[in-house]
This record gives sequence, structure tokens and C-alpha cells, in this order.
Amino acid sequence: MGDTLKIKMVKSEIGRPEKQRKILRGMGLNKLNSTVTLSDTPQIRGMINKVVHLVSVEECKE
Repeated sequence: MGDTLKIKMVKSEIGRPEKQRKILRGMGLNKLNSTVTLSDTPQIRGMINKVVHLVSVEECKE
């Protein structure tokens, strides 16, 4: 898999279930419009699928 994903939080976690908030924090997204770069693994993809309505994802080739 070796590629990376650029993940940006585009909607607030306010009013969202605690489980979704924990997923965002687990990925390192704390504030609105914050961006993190994570490796493209099945675990990260699963986390993204749970909060796809709150984040935008961009694939980065390395």
C-alpha cells in the first residue's frame, strides 16, 4: 500500500456521537480545517468510512 492519505476535517464534530468524535481524535483531527497525513492502511480506511461526512480525503502517491 505504501501511499499516503491527506485528510482534512471539513465539518465540525459538535453534535456528533461520541464514537465519531473519538475516531476524529484518533486520526489527529482536533480543529475544523485541520489536516493530517496518514499512511493508507485498511484500519485508516475504516476510520474514514465511519466519518466520511465530516472529512475530505486526497490520495498522495509517494
